This record gives sequence, C-alpha cells and structure tokens, in this order.
Amino acid sequence: MDTLNFGRRSFLVTAAAAIAVAGPAWGNARIEPGIYPIAWTPCTPDGRLDPALLTAQADFCERGRVRGIVWPQLASAWDTLTEEEWQAGAAALTAGKRSLKVVLGVQAPGGDVSHAIQRAHSAVRLGADAIISLPPVGKDHAAILAYYKALGAATPLPLMMQAVGDMGVDLVMEIASQVPTLAAIKDEAADPLKRAPQILSGTSLEDFSGGGGHTLLAEMESGFSGSCPYVGLSDLFQRSFDLWKAGDRARAFEMFGRILAFDSLPGANEYVLTVRGVFHEDTVLRRSGNAAPKILESAQKQLIRESFHRYLDAYRRA
Repeated sequence: MDTLNFGRRSFLVTAAAAIAVAGPAWGNARIEPGIYPIAWTPCTPDGRLDPALLTAQADFCERGRVRGIVWPQLASAWDTLTEEEWQAGAAALTAGKRSLKVVLGVQAPGGDVSHAIQRAHSAVRLGADAIISLPPVGKDHAAILAYYKALGAATPLPLMMQAVGDMGVDLVMEIASQVPTLAAIKDEAADPLKRAPQILSGTSLEDFSGGGGHTLLAEMESGFSGSCPYVGLSDLFQRSFDLWKAGDRARAFEMFGRILAFDSLPGANEYVLTVRGVFHEDTVLRRSGNAAPKILESAQKQLIRESFHRYLDAYRRA
C-alpha cells in the first residue's frame, strides 16, 4: 500500500468533488504505524463537554511526537455524546495544523449506518486524517459486512475497523477484501496476539491493539503496527515503540516496564494528564452510561504525582 499523503482539507475537498462525479473508486490509503491513543472526553464540573481540553490533548500528543489521536471510542464514552457534542469535539481536535494524525470515531447510536455516514462526511469536511468505527451491536456477520461496505464507500478517508466480540478472522478478511478504504484494524476481539499472524498474512491491513497497550512489546514482536493506549503516557508509549523498531530492545523494555509500573497505581491513567498540566484539577472525565466519575483521595493523587516525576518524567528527560 502507498503511504497516504495527508493533504488534509485541500486534498479531501478535491477528492470529494471528484467522487461526486465519478463515484467511489478510491482505496489503497494507509494509516501509518505508531501509537494512536484514545482521547478522553473531558468535561467541566457540571458535566458539559470542554472542547478546549480535547484540543489540549491533541497538542500534548503533538509535542510528544505521538503518531496520532483517536476520538471518540470506548474510553471516550462515545455513547454518551449528543450530536452537538460530537461535532464540537471533532472540530476541536481537527482545528489547527499538526503532524499528528486525527482519527475520528463515526459509529452512531444503535449502529445506524446512515448516521455513521453523516459523521464520516463531517470528518471529511473537518479535515480528519482517517475514521474508525465499532461494528453495529447484535448484528450477524452479513449485516456487519454490509455496514463496513457502506461506510467505507462513503468517503475517501482510510477506515480503521474496531473488531470486538465474536468478529472472527474470516469475517475480518472478508471485510478487508470487499472494502477498499479499509486500511487498519484495531483488534480487541478474542485473543489479538493469536489472530495477528492470520490477519497480517491474509490481508494488507495495519494491525493495531487496544486494551490500554498492556502487551505492546509482545505485539511488536508479533508484527503489530502499533497500539491505542490512554493519552496520558502516549509519548512514552511512542518512545518505547520507536526504540523497539530501531532495535534498541533493552531501552524499549526499560521504558515500557516503567509505564506498566505506573499504570498499576489506581487512578493513574485518569489523573496523569492533570499531573502533566493538560487537564485542570476539577476536570471530569465522561464515562459510559453516564456513570459517576472516579473520585481519588488526596493521598492517591499525591502518590501518582510523585511517582510520575520520580520514575517517569525524570527518566524520560535523561
């Protein structure tokens, strides 16, 4: 596959105009390997979406030379967003010029493909670099295939498919063979490490993992293209990824070990962006089902803060 030259708005507007005349004949776009964290959905204390803090997460990832950012997906509590919130958040993430790739989640409540296509069109208009979608819930394999065929045919943007539940390798390969714009899979179905050899050898897809990135090094050994962890340590994930790819396995292992140790602290993933000056002390993270936000005691916050500065930030700067 050719590496997609993300010309962003100018390219997409031109492509969309051509498509309107010629029909959907695009494909062969690539989502570059690397780390693509799932952005949080940050809110004010009264529960209102704070788009400025979505922009702040993108800027943070840009400074850390992270490959891309994804929003909204499961960790973003995408199912709680109103259409107005989705549009405001998507606009905040795509505003400005960055090398960071922005991947917008376009799945819609109830698995409504027409609504997902509308969001995909918005992603084109906003200048997103790619789109991602969960499959419709509770549908058979034929319906899932039809969903991705319709979504993939709707825009020239490279599509990432998030595999969950009982989406077997045969279904993944069938979708890949029939959706030219399908460029990558975020695999969270069954055991991604066991499935990777079949997917990588049987398709041209880039293979990414989820699950917080906890098996990153094993995935790199298996040929994965990257991972989609939380945002707060995404620069360190990218650094470990880059070291591994460069052949410096010892330093990659050391960096990743520190990530996992920090991640074992309760609430670390949620609070570290406050420690790092991206979120405010009173920022509330949206949770699926509008569940109550996690409340950390002051002692927990202090442990997270001290641990980051002593074992991660100082090491990163060395």
